[in-house]
Amino acid sequence: MANPAIFREYDIRGVAERDFDSAFARALGRGFAAYLAEGGARGRGRIGVGRDCRLTSDAYAAAVRSGLLESGLQVIDLGVCPTPATYFALFDLDLDGAIQVTGSHNPAEDNGFKVCVGRSTIHGEEIQTLRRLIDAGRAPEGRGQLETVDIAERYRTNLIGRFPKLARPLHVVVDAGNGTAGPVAPPIYRALGCAVDELYCTLDGHFPNHHPDPTVEENLRDLVSRVRAVGAEVGLAFDGDADRLGAVDREGRVVWGDELLILFSRDVLRAHPGATVVSEVKCSQRLYDDIAARGGRAIMWKAGHSPIKAKMRESGALLAGEMSGHLFFADDYFGFDDAIYAGCRLLDLLARTGRRIDQLLADVPPAYATPEIRVDCPDAIKFAVVDAALAHFRPRHEVIDVDGARVRLPHGWGLIRASNTQPSLVLRFEADSPAALDEYERSFTQILSDIRRRIG
Repeated sequence: MANPAIFREYDIRGVAERDFDSAFARALGRGFAAYLAEGGARGRGRIGVGRDCRLTSDAYAAAVRSGLLESGLQVIDLGVCPTPATYFALFDLDLDGAIQVTGSHNPAEDNGFKVCVGRSTIHGEEIQTLRRLIDAGRAPEGRGQLETVDIAERYRTNLIGRFPKLARPLHVVVDAGNGTAGPVAPPIYRALGCAVDELYCTLDGHFPNHHPDPTVEENLRDLVSRVRAVGAEVGLAFDGDADRLGAVDREGRVVWGDELLILFSRDVLRAHPGATVVSEVKCSQRLYDDIAARGGRAIMWKAGHSPIKAKMRESGALLAGEMSGHLFFADDYFGFDDAIYAGCRLLDLLARTGRRIDQLLADVPPAYATPEIRVDCPDAIKFAVVDAALAHFRPRHEVIDVDGARVRLPHGWGLIRASNTQPSLVLRFEADSPAALDEYERSFTQILSDIRRRIG
């Protein structure tokens, strides 16, 4: 019925109409009902179904709704909306779960499903349990009821109500990448008092202007040009379902996820001394040092929005974030990753402080870092390769192993981890000089090559 590889660590995702189809989406709805029944779902079994603007999302969402209704669940059609709006619906409508049909930041031909039980996204073994229930084809029988809620409007009203008018007017450029942030984010920022310049804010599942992933610098090229051309204070970019935030400052310099987290952690720690902040193994050491220097508790954890959210709940953290632009606020918010809300926080911070992004980050020590480097490696051996790398480095260096091997080096660090979503290894390096950065990348690449030869 579907390619088993679509069941990823954090969600279900693949090439639409090749790896799965509407029949699978209906079976997913049925399997999800069985999952809830086995887990003793609370309440009335009220499930929200939202969707992004991809060309196949309407059909897949309709099929998911059919499967849920045939299983006797009460289904709320949330419409076309950002993924954070679907997360918001879990709280606002007191739902028992939700399914968002979305390909997130993937290419236009992809699609997928983010699955929530209670107020959390399922991941890891939970997704594999759902897969087994779908394969078994057993689900409750019944006749559910369908209602429709414009969750995007409720979400927009909620965010506007959380923020006063900005302390000073700001000029912002919003690049929605033709994704779901387009109709939602600009009105919110205007309500806060911003002059908003819109870039690619019309919904278009072809994503005709650029790939909807703000973590790739090439995708920010038009945003950089527009910010410079109009003299905006900041540019904000979103992925296809608006749970990843990208930013550029007024000079057009990209502000990466860990730098945004430095800004936000400083602000949270001023209001909540000693607060806990969670981030992941790909983030700069400068972030962790900055949190500690300001009296916060920094936790380095596994990459991925679901593991980060779980660690936040466990640790009571008020803030978390990833290099990918997923930013999570439990400080005066719900704790899920929400790029539109994070944009509100950034605009509020800039207005309150009266300072530019570059001024707020001026005291952060300089560092040189690579982007994520992906090296092809078969799924069958990628974890064994990482284990061998751990064995190689442990006698020689301090190693953090919460997610692969992050190796502390005299002038920086290097990371090797297995991708949870692709047959590849993920490498990243940071150093205090370009020469050290080049040296670390060369040496790790050679070590990995030697390990691959041994393992096969």
